[in-house]
Amino acid sequence: MIEVAGLKKRFKLTKDHKIDKQQSIDPRQEADYFHSVRDVSFHCDKGEVLGLLGPNGAGKTTTLRMLSTALLPDQGMIQVNGVDVVKDPLLARKKIGFLSGSTGLYGRLTAKENIEYFGKLHGMNKKVLKIRAEELYEMLDMNSFVHKRAEHLSTGMKQKTNIARAVIHSPEVVVLDEPTTGLDIMATQTVIKFIQDLKSQGTPVIFSTHHLDEIDLLCERVSVINEGISCFNGTLAQFRETGNSQILNEAFLNILQEKSNV
Repeated sequence: MIEVAGLKKRFKLTKDHKIDKQQSIDPRQEADYFHSVRDVSFHCDKGEVLGLLGPNGAGKTTTLRMLSTALLPDQGMIQVNGVDVVKDPLLARKKIGFLSGSTGLYGRLTAKENIEYFGKLHGMNKKVLKIRAEELYEMLDMNSFVHKRAEHLSTGMKQKTNIARAVIHSPEVVVLDEPTTGLDIMATQTVIKFIQDLKSQGTPVIFSTHHLDEIDLLCERVSVINEGISCFNGTLAQFRETGNSQILNEAFLNILQEKSNV
């Protein structure tokens, strides 16, 4: 289970940012700080896929980076299966598989070498690592390119390698930040099938995306962040009801519009 409550994170503005934002109406800028995340809460239970939605710049990636231990919250609570991520980040990191849109591969290493390297960083022994890696190559349809250097891989191949690297240690929870962005239909289907497999295994998955059809296909619950604040948390059915539409795109836009008028 993943539980997040009252998260806050601000960043100090540079001189250039202060000048650029003088005409901004973004309520998150206050004095010398930009409050990227102002109040975010959600939870994801065993075997659930939580869809994390929000406009560009809403604070989703900052939230997920705090969840992954890459950023320290200014305030708030994050727990992963009872482990306090803020107080014990090293233990929490072992329990989390995190895919970030900005994570790169070592170009001169093969896909296989990249994945095995991160397995070793997690302390996996050679035999367990080999079995787990081969399982992932099959699940993610990677066998045709595992021996290619990462610098020669297509976008889809790189993303599959990144996903395999993120979950090589069989994490208890998985956090995916826009995993299908830039992928073709075949690669997207492989990633979706992989998430469905995680779900069937009981692994909680937080899934950030801009593709509402993927939310409809994969998710039991939805959380919406806008201007650094959670403005909706609930089931997919409640999302449609609150957004006053069976069409998810319309429901999403209606929820944002309603909250902006409050």
